[in-house]
Amino acid sequence: MAVYFVGDIQGCYSELDALLSQVAFSCQHDQLYVAGDLVARGPNSLETLRFISSLGSSAKVVLGNHDLHLLAVYHGIKQVKAQDKLSALLAAPDVAQLMDWLVQQPLIQKLPHEETYMSHAGLSPQWTPQQAVINADLAQQHLMSSDAKYWLHHMYAEQPINWQDADDEIARFRFTINSLTRMRYCHSDGSLDFSCKESPQNAPKTLSPWFEFKHISETTQWIFGHWAALMGCCQPKNIHALDTGCVWGQHLTILRWHDKKLFTEQSHKKLR
Repeated sequence: MAVYFVGDIQGCYSELDALLSQVAFSCQHDQLYVAGDLVARGPNSLETLRFISSLGSSAKVVLGNHDLHLLAVYHGIKQVKAQDKLSALLAAPDVAQLMDWLVQQPLIQKLPHEETYMSHAGLSPQWTPQQAVINADLAQQHLMSSDAKYWLHHMYAEQPINWQDADDEIARFRFTINSLTRMRYCHSDGSLDFSCKESPQNAPKTLSPWFEFKHISETTQWIFGHWAALMGCCQPKNIHALDTGCVWGQHLTILRWHDKKLFTEQSHKKLR
């Protein structure tokens, strides 16, 4: 059995299909870990969700910010954005089943029997991996509850930016969602910043990428997506960036875990 990690698909189904063919992925024998943002802005979000959900236990998914936004749109909390190209998905006859499957996906996945984790955006410097897992589980319980609309509504804000200021259930939920699905940079005290999306070379000197805080031990591995500007370049050897901007005309990346070999598929954008 081989374990693969794939970066942000964002509706780029044809590239995913080609990449899985390239690595000879078998849903009977292999596992595919998906680093969030399955949907939005690419041409085939519907096909992507149908395919990943059809893999059953062979797919291990985490929710990204675009996935959560889709759930909010589906529940009438937010308006759909034309640039997200979600009309076909929202009008599909099986949309209810797909949304029911999507909302059951966690915010963190851990490989069995090893200290290897995956989340969409990373790990807050204010948390240990164990704290992150606990709070991710609590947030997932809220999203899967009968009050899901209430919680989806309350995720849309940028405060608190410090975990120590998360003094009620809503604040703790929002910090969890923001740190695991939206975070890129942090201030020197580890507090979250949402203003900068540049590559580290172009960022203000007052900010640092979350993975430079040395809060993840060398014996722990962390896989994330979300940050296309990195183009897979991340300094710590035990932290793996997999968003390589396929939806923006770059490429989709798969990491084969046992030998850490990377495989890529160039965007098919020019072929459409």
